Amino acid sequence: TARCQAVQAENVTVLEGGTAQISCRLQKYDGSIVVIQNPRRQTLFFNGTRALKDDRFQMMLFSPTMVRITLTNVSVSDEGGYFCQLYTDSTHHQVATLSVSVPPEIPTVEVKQEAVEGGEAELTCVSPRSKPAATLRWMRNGREIPGVVSQQDNGKTFSVSSTIRIPVERKDNGAALNCEALHPSLGGQNRVRRYRLDVYFAPTVRIIPPSGILREGDSLSLTCSITGNPLPRTTQWSKINDTLPERAEISGPTLQIARLSQSHNGTYLCQAQNNYGRAADYYTLLVYDNVSLTTTVPTTQLITSHPTTSVLPSSSIAPEPRDPGAVVETHSAVPYAVIGGVLALLVFTVICVLIVTIWCSVRQKGSYRTREPILTWY
Repeated sequence: TARCQAVQAENVTVLEGGTAQISCRLQKYDGSIVVIQNPRRQTLFFNGTRALKDDRFQMMLFSPTMVRITLTNVSVSDEGGYFCQLYTDSTHHQVATLSVSVPPEIPTVEVKQEAVEGGEAELTCVSPRSKPAATLRWMRNGREIPGVVSQQDNGKTFSVSSTIRIPVERKDNGAALNCEALHPSLGGQNRVRRYRLDVYFAPTVRIIPPSGILREGDSLSLTCSITGNPLPRTTQWSKINDTLPERAEISGPTLQIARLSQSHNGTYLCQAQNNYGRAADYYTLLVYDNVSLTTTVPTTQLITSHPTTSVLPSSSIAPEPRDPGAVVETHSAVPYAVIGGVLALLVFTVICVLIVTIWCSVRQKGSYRTREPILTWY
């Protein structure tokens, strides 16, 4: 009988943009009129016939036990109660509540205060739209950074932000931070925004010197290694108390001088600056000459009874200084070792002559004493 007829509705939850199935179960249906209405009480279907021109709604099933419709591309505006009405002698209706969940997008990071060495960085992570409200957290090296959270109700959805303030140094430049958005609709798959700290600091300058000793005719190449954020766009080379040589060529951070001479000696300065400071480094150039030194070695030849000295040319060897700051002394034409040897030989000869003289003198006196008795006997 009509009095025994009934209708039951099933609630449904769907993600925004998904497809919702709205079902009405019928009990002891006898062909009475079944009407389905949206939350605004607009009739969608009348006994299986479309009544509202909205192609997103489709009648999927109309049977004595079940009426089922689908709604595609669901939005939060579709949320609410859908009425399943059965018209008999008395009207029976049930409401199927459609709930729409809005997962957060990947959050954005806003820089509220630029990070300068020795100061603080103020960063805000923003999730502009979610339902229910997303949970935001900042992470660094696996550790959570507490932030100040604010939430705004936009009617159907919520916007959430989390702000942190952290001290920064030069070493923090490029450090990785993560802002994570957690939401029940994501099933544990958090939406993550990766951000790298951009810390501004004054430049540092270091001149990379050449290896070895520089002599006249060599080429000089000095490279100025610069760090800084932002990186200085230009590098300034100069010579202290003088102008750069005419042969000096500057290519970016590199200074080159071909065919060095001692006139190039001096202190060269590399400078760089950005909006947060300036720095400099210097290099002192010392160029050695290539003049060969000739060493004379004395030798003795007995031509007559008078000794003479002949000069033999020796190979020209320029002494290598131990370091650029060393003072190179000019060697004497007569080596001290040879002079010492000659003096030692003379001393030895004199000693030998003295010994022989003393020995002969003693021997002669002994000879006189032996002859005296013989003369007396005669």
